[in-house]
Amino acid sequence: MAKKDEGPKALAQNKKASHDYFIEDTYEAGIVLTGTEIKSIRQGKANLQDSFARISNGEAWLINMHVSPFEQGNRFNVDPTRSRKLLLHKGEIMKLLGQTKERGYSLIPLKLYVKNGFCKVLLGLAKGKKHYDKRESEAKRDAQREMQRALRERQKY
Repeated sequence: MAKKDEGPKALAQNKKASHDYFIEDTYEAGIVLTGTEIKSIRQGKANLQDSFARISNGEAWLINMHVSPFEQGNRFNVDPTRSRKLLLHKGEIMKLLGQTKERGYSLIPLKLYVKNGFCKVLLGLAKGKKHYDKRESEAKRDAQREMQRALRERQKY
């Protein structure tokens, strides 16, 4: 039986995003990087924690993403948390601008991966969860886990 292709392997993932936000929609965007940054990202030395995207002057920017300096990069290394430009179609940028103007919506990077030789970031249009929403989703996940456990126990006998 052939293994199903699950798409590109994530080099960095924002695991806390699904806990802190309701993800309404996702967008794939290219990202402008220097040579030493892409080498460092391919080694898995990127962190999406506490990063977000913002649209300003008709351009999308990824802010606060940490990319560790490349070990052999010497003087070509850049600031690890610099703002990086995102490559999106103009129509997508205008659509996202309108949606993020709504109260409570923000752009959160969910995953960083390489696709066809280019580094891509998966952006999620997200709405923040309240504390009670987080407890509710945790309770649902625990109930689902209990049901799966009960089904496995029943199948054993």
